[in-house]
Amino acid sequence: MAVPATVAAVPASLYVGDLHPEVVDHHLFEAFAEFKTMDSVRVCRDRVTMKSLCYGYVNFKSQQDAIRAMKLKNNSYLNGKVIRVMWSHPDPSARKSGRGNVFVKNLAGSIDNAGLHDLFQKYGNILSSKVVMSGDGKSKGYGFVQFESEESANNAIEKLNGSTVGDKQIYVGKFVRKGDRILPGYDAKYTNLYIKNLDSDITEALLQEKFSSFGKIISLVISKDDNGLSKGFAFVNYENPDDARKAMEAMNGLKFARAQKKAEREQILHRQFEEKRKEQILKYQASNLYVKNIDDDVTDKELRDLFSSCGTITSVKVMRDDKGISKGFGFVCFSNPEEANKAVRSFNGCMFHRKPLYIAIAQRKMDRKTQLNLHYAPQQTGLDGSSTPVIPGGFPPYFYHSVASQMFQSGLLYQPLGLRSGWRANDSVPPTRSFQQSQVPNFTRHHRQNRSRMNGNVNSLGKAHSGVYIPQYYQAVEYLAV
Repeated sequence: MAVPATVAAVPASLYVGDLHPEVVDHHLFEAFAEFKTMDSVRVCRDRVTMKSLCYGYVNFKSQQDAIRAMKLKNNSYLNGKVIRVMWSHPDPSARKSGRGNVFVKNLAGSIDNAGLHDLFQKYGNILSSKVVMSGDGKSKGYGFVQFESEESANNAIEKLNGSTVGDKQIYVGKFVRKGDRILPGYDAKYTNLYIKNLDSDITEALLQEKFSSFGKIISLVISKDDNGLSKGFAFVNYENPDDARKAMEAMNGLKFARAQKKAEREQILHRQFEEKRKEQILKYQASNLYVKNIDDDVTDKELRDLFSSCGTITSVKVMRDDKGISKGFGFVCFSNPEEANKAVRSFNGCMFHRKPLYIAIAQRKMDRKTQLNLHYAPQQTGLDGSSTPVIPGGFPPYFYHSVASQMFQSGLLYQPLGLRSGWRANDSVPPTRSFQQSQVPNFTRHHRQNRSRMNGNVNSLGKAHSGVYIPQYYQAVEYLAV
């Protein structure tokens, strides 16, 4: 029977799930190319990493072709992986509501997506069906089936719950979201216990020793990976439900491990302390203020009262020695960086108990040392023999610009050399005569005579060489002041 043109003209969109991570748009296009009214395809990707989200959409101009594609391509293979094809529902409310959704568990390992679909399709129109698989492609023994209507879901539950499929009795019930699940009551009967948060060195023998005192254990196993390493959880199955209950009540929340040496315990405690300290540093990295030049009489309360106008203070501490005497500095920590910056702007340099305060964002010793090294690196380079010329002291700021070119010619620019502690520049004093901005001396005529006079004075300090420091107030300066 021919499909009416009105039906064929209705566009439709299919959702394609469980795609292989390496499937791209053209792979999806080729998989559905046999349907002539296919309009476009798209594999969805993460906006940041651009990795495939393992699902996509195929759009059709004809709804009839979309129906045929869903029947033929659902549970087919693409790049070695079974894909799911279902109607696309732009409105997620129906999907998230759980209406018509059925949970199935205790499935045989041979049942896949197609087998689950075939098992439930006679009870109503199925929107999607899925058996949950592990990373190696094996069934985890449970799955989900979503029907178009709630009536179909209830009918499937009534007919299939408790039935035997593949030599296993399956459970079929309404799907309940994790947040809505009710924990089993006190009277519930169970024998199998789940244990998690196990250390990697906990053995089955140790668990057997701890749990066997509550009753007879049928089986005990620690889950391990392919390399034989513990995954951190285990299962203990008792013969008697009462024994399982006693074990759960006694052992739940209890910490136990093998005996440790003192060095091991200290290493663990030290690591925990360092991790906690790093968390605190990162949390308050830009909110903690360093305050120095604090008067000896200032208390923690007075410091808190001073800064409280800038925001919420989490802690205040004036540092003291063993005798309780103030060291002259302290710390003020705010709840956020904005408040800390406001305090720096408001109180840095202000007088407090007759002393000006210095306030800055607190830094770790390592960070502060690195910053100082970067700051003083250019100066240290000059002390080590940099060829960068410097202007001898004694010249007023306004005089440098007009004289600079002639100073290069006359030899008045010299390389710096650090003086020993206690030295002064030539033990001289500033000239008594003041400089006049309008008088710019002519170095062209006198530079030879001036250079010889300067070299003579340099020799009086010791052996002259290219790295000798020229004192701050030199005879050449007196010459300039004439």
